[in-house]
Amino acid sequence: MKSESVTRSIMIPFILLSLFCHSSQDGNTGEHVVLLCGPKNLTLKSWDQTIQATWEDDPSCSAVKEELVYELLVLVRDQQVHHDLVTVTPEQIGLSHLWTWTSHRALECDSPSVLLSVRYRNYTSPRRQEGTLPGMTNSSDPEVYPRDPVFQVGSRATFCCVLPAGGTFTDMYLVGYNRSEGNITKINNQTYSLSLVLNQPSSPSGTDVKCEATIHQQPTDNGVTAFIGYPPDDRELQCETRDLESVECQWTVGRDTHLPTQYQLVGSAYECFQRTCRGKEDVSTGERSWKLRAHNELGTVELTDSADLMTRVHMLAPESVTGSTVNHRDARLKWSWKVQGYKDLNLTCEVNLSHAGPQKPNSGVGLDSTVLMNLIPNWSYNVTVRCRTTQHPWKWSSWSSTFNFHTKGDVPDALDVWMKMKDNEILIIWKILLEKQSHGHVLDYTVTWSNIRGTEQHNTTTVTHNHVTLRLDTTQQYVVNVTARNVNGSSSPSTIITPSSSSAGLNPTGVRGSRMAGGGGGFNVSWSSSPAASCGYIVDWCPSSSPSTVTWIKVPQTNVFLKNLREGQRYSVSISACTRGAALLLETREGYVQEQRIQGDLFRALRSKQTGSEVELSWDQIPLTEQTAFIQGYVLEWSDRDQQDNNTAVHNVSTDEPTSTSLTASDLKTSSYTFTVKARTALGECCSKQLIVHVNSGTDNWIRTVVISLAAVFSVLTLVSVVCCRQWACIKQKVYPPIPRPLLTDTWLRSTGERSLHVDQGPSEVDIMDAPQLLRKPGAQVNQPPPNLPPPLRSLPAPAGLPSSPFRGAFQNLSYDLMMQTEDQQPPEGHTAEYPAPTPPLDTAQEEPGSHMTCDLTYILVPQPVLCKFTPLMN
Repeated sequence: MKSESVTRSIMIPFILLSLFCHSSQDGNTGEHVVLLCGPKNLTLKSWDQTIQATWEDDPSCSAVKEELVYELLVLVRDQQVHHDLVTVTPEQIGLSHLWTWTSHRALECDSPSVLLSVRYRNYTSPRRQEGTLPGMTNSSDPEVYPRDPVFQVGSRATFCCVLPAGGTFTDMYLVGYNRSEGNITKINNQTYSLSLVLNQPSSPSGTDVKCEATIHQQPTDNGVTAFIGYPPDDRELQCETRDLESVECQWTVGRDTHLPTQYQLVGSAYECFQRTCRGKEDVSTGERSWKLRAHNELGTVELTDSADLMTRVHMLAPESVTGSTVNHRDARLKWSWKVQGYKDLNLTCEVNLSHAGPQKPNSGVGLDSTVLMNLIPNWSYNVTVRCRTTQHPWKWSSWSSTFNFHTKGDVPDALDVWMKMKDNEILIIWKILLEKQSHGHVLDYTVTWSNIRGTEQHNTTTVTHNHVTLRLDTTQQYVVNVTARNVNGSSSPSTIITPSSSSAGLNPTGVRGSRMAGGGGGFNVSWSSSPAASCGYIVDWCPSSSPSTVTWIKVPQTNVFLKNLREGQRYSVSISACTRGAALLLETREGYVQEQRIQGDLFRALRSKQTGSEVELSWDQIPLTEQTAFIQGYVLEWSDRDQQDNNTAVHNVSTDEPTSTSLTASDLKTSSYTFTVKARTALGECCSKQLIVHVNSGTDNWIRTVVISLAAVFSVLTLVSVVCCRQWACIKQKVYPPIPRPLLTDTWLRSTGERSLHVDQGPSEVDIMDAPQLLRKPGAQVNQPPPNLPPPLRSLPAPAGLPSSPFRGAFQNLSYDLMMQTEDQQPPEGHTAEYPAPTPPLDTAQEEPGSHMTCDLTYILVPQPVLCKFTPLMN
């Protein structure tokens, strides 16, 4: 112990000596003072996720003549999460120092601490200060941090959820995002974090971040609203004047920031809203500058502009546009200005006319009117006007309000006339005028024609449709004029000259024809040039099935595309050269834009005819309306139906003539055959139709013909017999009418002169004839007329010694039993004797001479018409 105290007593002086010597060598006694230098008064503040630290230097630091370096460490649960250095120059020593740091997650989630120390050269001061941010207070619900944060799209954000004591974490997510995109980390038993990349902006009201947990065995959730957007992206600031008394500044707004953005025109009292700032200003002061600041929580943008406002006059739209004068084809417009100062400016104004577009601009000082030319008569227009300065063109004004007007009517425009020839007929056709060409309702059309040599007078016809057919002498040429008429008068005549049959003209006879293929909804037609085409070419086309519905176009070149045509429709195209005289037909073509397979039944009228061992199948000509493709010919196939073998031979015959209407099968035996007819097209065979025909021998045909003939004759005779039986009474009345009974007048025996005989013939009266006195014995027979009588006589000579009795009428050759009366047997006057049926003829052998005279009379009667009513056989 004694030795140790001795040693200490010896060493202490040596140590003090060493320190003194070292101090003496440096010549600086402040080293000890430096070791006492350090921070003091450390204060921590926070907002959002940012920490701000402020501190001061210890007074001992004033002795330091070089830089001090402060070292800051950020600790979370005794773990270093950030390290930073702050350099303080000798001039800054003694002042207050500031340091900030932003955490990647909310400070409430970690309660970080800041440790501050100082270094001088290679020495570190033992004096340190430490500050800790206060943690969150206890809550009964989960709490999510940071509160109402703002993020930029594309950044990585971290949210944390702090649970109350005893709480159990369930889930944490950002609404609108896939939950798999987030990364959840457990910080401690009460704190969990969610980290993810924000790849889409939020709505203006933000996006919710939610934390779900179980508190006291009850599920609950809580959250915050995050705002995700962009910093301002505005550009192109431009300031101008509109009323020559104020300034209006506008700019191009960039993409939507999805965040509230504030705009301010720096150094002015202008009012700003949306993308415009306005304020009163003297515009005549020359050039000046403006600065616009756009700011939101993610950034700030500043825009600048400078200009002389008198070179940036953006005029207001013209007002009160009206038409002072409106004629057939021109109109004068007038308007007014709201800003009186415009009347002193050199202006350029443009008129936008419906159906015509912008018109040629007009210029002038204080311009307030213009004249519109080349308008369509009887046409409705609407017009707007805009203007700008001429000397310093800046921007057009807005278009004025629309002014509507209607021009006066006029005569129609000249017609577009064409013609088609067929045989000795010429179809003159013209295009219906459009509304803008007719200038009013067309009442009718007048067609006038005459011989081109002037040897015939003018012929005229008036029609209400757009074509007329003329039957002219095709060996001569004619001049045809066509005019249209409305209430304002007639159009100028359109003239066309018809070709003669001696020239090619429009007659397709002898002109080369060909087929053509289409595509793209039409035909691309081209042809060789013709030296005769002095005024271009005319191409006309129409459906082949309807040549009267022709359409045409006049072109100067040798090719044209005909569009908007139907597929499956055959079209005929003609190409003609336009000349000073009659048009000259060059080519004719026919084709389909696209052939389509023929559908339906082409052989509806299929029929057969057997001649010996041949059977001819025929059909009607197939109309073009049913041909959706070119028919290249027909095929007839047949097979024997009586052969049940599967290897039955099929025979066929064909033709390549598309206009054929029959095919014949030869060398057929007596059997039953199935015939099949088909049409051949480029798309294959189609429209197959079958017909079963039984082929008979020649003897069978003869027997069948005889039987049919006999049956027909028997049927006719039976019909005639039935008709005659049912109508026998009428026929008998017609052929063999009742015999009229003769009547003798009361003067029959009174005279030896002329005697009269009256015959009762029903409603008719027979001509009176002279007859001699006839006598017979009572009960005597009257002679019957001989079987063959001579032809009827007009008169008979009387016997010798008797007066003549000529016939005054024609009677049938009949014999009557005439009762002869003597003078004492005359009936009373006025009484007409009635006689019974005829009695037997007189016996001439028993006649007494002188007592009577025998006379064989023949009566020729004229039959009266008799109406026969035939009763139908069904009755």
